[in-house]
Amino acid sequence: MSTILITGGSGMIGTALTRTLREAGHTVRHLSRTAGFHDGVNAYAWNIEQGTLDERALENVEHIVHLAGAGIADQRWTDARIKILIDSRCASARLLLEKVRSSGTVIKSFVSAAGINYYGAETSDHIYSETDPPGPDTIARISVAWEEAVDEWASHCRVVKLRTPIVLSPNGGALQKLAVPVRWGLGSPLGSGEQWVPWIHINDLVRIYQQAILQEDMEGAYNVNTGFDVTNADLMRTIAQVLGKAYFLPRIPSLLLKAILGESSSVLLEGSRASNTRLMATDLAFEFPTLKEALINLLDR
Repeated sequence: MSTILITGGSGMIGTALTRTLREAGHTVRHLSRTAGFHDGVNAYAWNIEQGTLDERALENVEHIVHLAGAGIADQRWTDARIKILIDSRCASARLLLEKVRSSGTVIKSFVSAAGINYYGAETSDHIYSETDPPGPDTIARISVAWEEAVDEWASHCRVVKLRTPIVLSPNGGALQKLAVPVRWGLGSPLGSGEQWVPWIHINDLVRIYQQAILQEDMEGAYNVNTGFDVTNADLMRTIAQVLGKAYFLPRIPSLLLKAILGESSSVLLEGSRASNTRLMATDLAFEFPTLKEALINLLDR
């Protein structure tokens, strides 16, 4: 069994991954702003702004999973907010690399979250693969900076970047926010409703992380969507069907969302398809390959 260090371990993905790894017999540690011990996991303190990290966290660590990063759509994208979005991902990865090198720790793999929005926020029927270039907009710029920082680890160990779509989970995240108005009978597509929404069930994403940590021939970038992408209108309609609610209201105007959210509304109003052919070549089998199966599993009526 391995010792695995996770940044962002208290978040939605980190919590699920930690539980699964510990059930499999691995030792899991977290890096956190405050040190502590919770549910069998030691959290060691680090401070990205001050460039400090409790190096006891690195003792005997074989794999690192990098999930740390401020929420992409949590606030309007001012220049200051964009800097936070980039620094929380990039400065943290670079601080870890610096401390790993200075401590002489031998790491086998560095597995990092990345964004499916690497290809940009636009609505088209083009199916993006990992060989496509990045998009030209702000969300793509954030994604490129993120991956460049992660790629610096390639001289030290095997690097895996999981370009992640919307993650469907029973414990927070986008699905629970989208389901609230539907439960009230107010379900409606966002904007045109024609934007594509790549997605994945949290259980399948956790299994991909497990595989990326331990499978030595996995390396580089992977789109980790199910491959059965849906439009926003399809997503909202299926949520309504699973919850047994009506779905007939007019679309929420794009102009309204842009006025409220500014440029960050692009992650809601635009979206393209993504190919998961490279991921499927690793012999992965999804537990929840279709949207309806995933939603039935996740949504309480």
